[in-house]
Amino acid sequence: MLIFLVMAFNLAGCSAKEYTFAYDRNRNNSSFSIASQTRGTTMNAFAAGLCVTAGDVSQGTDVDMSQAEAAGLFDITSGKVIYAKNPHAKLNPASLTKVLTALCALKYGNLEDTLTATENVNISESGAVKLGLQPGDTMTMDQALHALMLKSANDVAVMIAEHVGGSVEEFAVLMNETANSLGATNSHFVNPHGLTDPNHYTTVYDLYLISNEALKYDKFIELIQTPNYTSVYHDQNNNEKKIDLQNSNAYIRGEAFAPEHVTVIGGKTGTTNAAGSCLIIYAKNSSGNPFISVVLKSIDKTTMYTEMTDLLGEIP
Repeated sequence: MLIFLVMAFNLAGCSAKEYTFAYDRNRNNSSFSIASQTRGTTMNAFAAGLCVTAGDVSQGTDVDMSQAEAAGLFDITSGKVIYAKNPHAKLNPASLTKVLTALCALKYGNLEDTLTATENVNISESGAVKLGLQPGDTMTMDQALHALMLKSANDVAVMIAEHVGGSVEEFAVLMNETANSLGATNSHFVNPHGLTDPNHYTTVYDLYLISNEALKYDKFIELIQTPNYTSVYHDQNNNEKKIDLQNSNAYIRGEAFAPEHVTVIGGKTGTTNAAGSCLIIYAKNSSGNPFISVVLKSIDKTTMYTEMTDLLGEIP
């Protein structure tokens, strides 16, 4: 009788399930697809309160996204996907990666921590944005996060990764664990900055999930809406070195303009040859309701901002 009851319990769908995901760029492991395949199990509760979509969403919208590979507009309050184009396409995110880097730093580090640059901050990739760190330079986590999110400094991303994770490789493990815990299972990260690597990719939908979590930190919101930042850090001999930063986001710089009923709070830019021009925006409507919008792999920055403004125009 006991054996029969155990068998009946398992057949009723009440047993626990364990999910593991291999990093396969050609496989769709989205949290939506998992939830839809496991109705009646714990995964349905996982998606509660989140926007979910199996594919493109455009009905009732008038968005020209012809020059971008993928995009999405997500209503945080209602959980509605207002617009989606290729939301689960696995693409290079460039410096949008740094949203996850900042999230991991805020979750596992402390703003008062002192970070020390190693020789690994000497990034040689052509065109890579850098603060200009030298081995032995020191700054606080708070300073480093400003350089990461405003200037998008790749050398600072390495310094953060080594401080929090012990190495870039171990920090990447932490990034993937964090992303997967949020349901961002169509992503794989191998570095903290987003410089091009064939094994480094994410999706519009996963970036929504990651950004949605990062926005739970007041410090993250403070960082993305800061227009300018100045401070002083020190070299290995304790000599002062000045930081003078301007936000790379054209909406924050006053060089791009959202529709009248929309207020852009902040966001993150990203550009590489492989990724094209990319942008995440956190915005609110006239009622104060929050939205996350994402554009990936647009053909250039000017087009990207035009597309983003068009997307923001769909906010009710």
